[in-house]
Amino acid sequence: MDQLSDVLTAISHPTRRAIIEQLTNGPARFLDVAKPFDTALNSVTKHLKLLERAGLIERKKQGREVLISLRAEPLRDVAEWVGGYETFWNSRLDQFAQYFKDKKKEKKK
Repeated sequence: MDQLSDVLTAISHPTRRAIIEQLTNGPARFLDVAKPFDTALNSVTKHLKLLERAGLIERKKQGREVLISLRAEPLRDVAEWVGGYETFWNSRLDQFAQYFKDKKKEKKK
């Protein structure tokens, strides 16, 4: 898969989005990341692996602990991709609004 597909897959699950949100507060230990979720640690590990494959997190060993940090740069690619469609839809919505303005003017005549 390409990078954009990996990132979109990674953010498609609510647990992974919650992990990303949690990591916006700064690096965290694995057990701290897993704590809010009512699921097996193995499941959280799988979510973290998917986030890591997408480049959204990185792990750094600090003494005996491993800290997990957010790498938000890949989300910029998603924002740029979505941004291209924003221009398209804004144009379409402007045309739609203009259509109704024109209809309203025709009714007044």
